[in-house]
Amino acid sequence: MTYRMKLWVGAGALLSFAGGVALATSPAPRPEALQTTELPRHQVPVSKDGNLVVGMCDGETSLEVKGVKEGQKLTRAQAARVSGELMDAWRKKNPDANWDPVPPQPVVAQGQKQAPQQKNPPMGTQKPATGGAVREGGVTAESGGKEVRKQAGVNIQDGHSYGAFTQRDEAVWAASTQQFVDEGHRVFHDADAVGGTIAVSCDMCHPDASNTHPETYPKYQVQLGRVALLRDMINWCIENPVRGKPLADGDPRLRAMEAYIYAQRKGTKLEYGKK
Repeated sequence: MTYRMKLWVGAGALLSFAGGVALATSPAPRPEALQTTELPRHQVPVSKDGNLVVGMCDGETSLEVKGVKEGQKLTRAQAARVSGELMDAWRKKNPDANWDPVPPQPVVAQGQKQAPQQKNPPMGTQKPATGGAVREGGVTAESGGKEVRKQAGVNIQDGHSYGAFTQRDEAVWAASTQQFVDEGHRVFHDADAVGGTIAVSCDMCHPDASNTHPETYPKYQVQLGRVALLRDMINWCIENPVRGKPLADGDPRLRAMEAYIYAQRKGTKLEYGKK
């Protein structure tokens, strides 16, 4: 065997060994529940007359809207009526279902005073959130958080993020959090803000975020065919009943709606996986 042939044989053996190591150390496939795949779509029936067919978030119930063609947009009054009829149809099919018409009041321990519940404005009267668009963490430039910390002599980079803060800091953080929740309330009640195309908004089937049960996530969601987070179900509803495009995980609208829905269940016991 020539010197050149020996080099080729040696290199081939080295490559085979390296390939074996790569194969042996490659990560095991993730469980199906952890795989991120495209969400399934609710395939609504096709109207023989070309009318708009609206599907419900259960993935089964649908309603043909006579007089409105596919591609046309409902008025808010029409969308509210259609949503109501879909809910009536669902209740008839599921008479024993535990439907939560309004968010329950938080459980208050004996001897404690219950904080006054924030009242949301009636549908259609909401004012846009002030202080600019929601950004990462729900803090806007107008919130003045940095300026407050500067005046208080607090540097959050000095290793005391959870200790060296003032009551004024806490007030700023609380206001910023509430602003984030309020923005979620606005998007939840606005079909255009959430990217809907037929004027159906989230609140039409879930007034004040009722029957969303964020405390039960993560859980296996039948419509999706896999374990889902709350944001997965929000996107399912955006893509199907609302007829919009799913939002990216980092989209401020998705994050704000999550915050709003969780805020509506404040004080409710966490029971992940509960159906």
